[in-house]
Amino acid sequence: MTTTQHLLFELGCEELPPKTLLKLSNALLNNIVQGLNEAGLAFTASKAYATPRRLAVLVENLASAQADKTVEKRGPAIQAAFAADGSPSKATLGFAASCGTTFEQLERLKTDKGEWLSYTQAIAGQAAEAIVPDIIRHSINALPIAKRMRWGNFATEFVRPVHWAVLLFGDKAIATDILGLNTGNRTLGHRFHAPQAITINHPADYETALFEQGKVIADIGQRQAIIRQKAEQAAAQVGGIAHIEDDLLEEIAALNEWPVPVTGNFDPRFLALPAEVLITTMQTNQKYFPVENTEGGLLPHFITFSNIESKRPASIQHGNERVVTPRLADAEFFWNQDRKTTLADRVDSLKTIVFQEKLGTVYEKTTRVGQLAERIASQLGAPVEQARRAALLAKTDLMTNMVGEFGNLQGIMGRYYALAEGETPAVAWALEEHYYPKQSGSATAPSTIGQILAIAEKLDTLTGIFSAGLIPTGDKDPYALRRAALGILRTIIENNLSLNVAELCTFALAQFPHPFDQTSTHTAVVEFIFERLKGYCLDKGYSADEFDAVMALAPAEPLDFMQRLGAVKAFRQLPEADSLSAANKRIRNILKKSDTAPATSIGQLAEPQEIALLAAAEQAAQDIQPLLAQHDYQATLNRLAGLREAVDAFFDHVMVMTDDLDLRGNRLALLNMLSEQFLTCADLAKLQS
Repeated sequence: MTTTQHLLFELGCEELPPKTLLKLSNALLNNIVQGLNEAGLAFTASKAYATPRRLAVLVENLASAQADKTVEKRGPAIQAAFAADGSPSKATLGFAASCGTTFEQLERLKTDKGEWLSYTQAIAGQAAEAIVPDIIRHSINALPIAKRMRWGNFATEFVRPVHWAVLLFGDKAIATDILGLNTGNRTLGHRFHAPQAITINHPADYETALFEQGKVIADIGQRQAIIRQKAEQAAAQVGGIAHIEDDLLEEIAALNEWPVPVTGNFDPRFLALPAEVLITTMQTNQKYFPVENTEGGLLPHFITFSNIESKRPASIQHGNERVVTPRLADAEFFWNQDRKTTLADRVDSLKTIVFQEKLGTVYEKTTRVGQLAERIASQLGAPVEQARRAALLAKTDLMTNMVGEFGNLQGIMGRYYALAEGETPAVAWALEEHYYPKQSGSATAPSTIGQILAIAEKLDTLTGIFSAGLIPTGDKDPYALRRAALGILRTIIENNLSLNVAELCTFALAQFPHPFDQTSTHTAVVEFIFERLKGYCLDKGYSADEFDAVMALAPAEPLDFMQRLGAVKAFRQLPEADSLSAANKRIRNILKKSDTAPATSIGQLAEPQEIALLAAAEQAAQDIQPLLAQHDYQATLNRLAGLREAVDAFFDHVMVMTDDLDLRGNRLALLNMLSEQFLTCADLAKLQS
């Protein structure tokens, strides 16, 4: 009888890379779960643990063995199973041998497709203790480790040297070899507070034993919650609010097994620096949480976390204060030095930076972006001079000391320096906003000049890299062209900008002097952009057939595309939708298969139903013209939905392919008129009923 027990695996290491700890932990859990599922070992729940010195997985109620199973193997067909004298053929004897049995033990399998020899074999399930070690080893080997290391004289490899391994099934340790270590039931606690070995008597005791005996909080999610709570409490004690970003919270949790908050201070004079500079210095270099006041301004305090409960916490505080002061002093120096040279005076220095071999320097890119920004600004009725100025200065902060030290401040420092130099706020903010959206789901540029510059910069990169023949393939996208294309689309759509991306691509491609096929490159770029649009639309809840219905008309303006798409989605909720979609397909098929050309104009019709349909269609054509001019596609489709009754009556009573060729041509012309009306918004024939 199969029983169940909890399974625990823990791998003890030197301190693991904090920025990849959670990724490794999740991957190990997923790999083990996948291995158990593939092995047919049932369980009820699983959980991962991760600290700087350990990766662990707990599997609850794991079956003690695989279920027994019966395997039926099919052998040769009956006509090939016997020799002429009735004895078993060589194929039959070979099949029996491969099954580990004799000819006499074979059976006959009859199906409606024929008859074969077969063998049914009962296979007993293996014990979990025999299967789990290989699953663990495979799971470790499959971890996403960019660079593995060796240590000592060992041949094994891992992201860091390993020191112990626990493999416990119920109250029994599974003895095996993991990365050169003999597994058992003993772990180690906190490196300083509890370095002694701790015996885990049962997997369910793991978390509690580490906490109570080892001064280790094994659950990284719990550590994050504790760190957040203690940081907020510490900040409140100095009259502020902790500035906590999720990435840093995760990293600090990955650096501490027993997090203890430490509040530090710095010279208030540094508050004269841009807040982003101080935040970046504290977060990136020191792993500190900055402290803000209720208005969002910085206070001269920070919260850090120590991995020990020190008997002299003041020493830890003073040590951190001594370390952060020169960092802030460096930033202060960069700020003062950078402002001695204006951004405009840095433009020529962009000639020293190569953007891409075929596309020239960043200076040349700046010139192209400026031309493109001017064109977009003129199309939108925005200030062309501001767009031109913003494009000229957009990349100049790359040449400053501050951005050279803190690359993530590009654009942000451009804004600060531009404002300090007296540039207009519209230009200054565009220097930061042209990098928007910075990541998936983040905000697009809020200002008009920022939107223009963001589109121009991304479109120049996209078209340029395509013209150089470096089209993304598979997962490889070194120039982040997928993100650039989506950024262009989101900026246009989410800010209601009427821009023709096909026309803009033509203009952008014309600026590159190197030889390439402009026609094929233009086609490839536009297709690439609209592939990203499809993903965007599917994420927004639109269906693939709705997208295809609009794409069939190839609208070149993303905003117009989305307006049509919204109308199609609303249309298919109407009671007339299925009927009209089916009629549209029928009309298209008739026109496609007919060997008679539609009449150039609709002449005499015979049946009252077709006469009525013509009148209804002509009236609809008049009614939808002003709606189309206003891009009111939903109202257009609602009006066309009113043709349903007349269309249904036509197909119920009128034979299109009559022997009277003149009448047939007129009827085909009527159907062609209807088809063109419904194609004013989308190809409704592509909607699936």
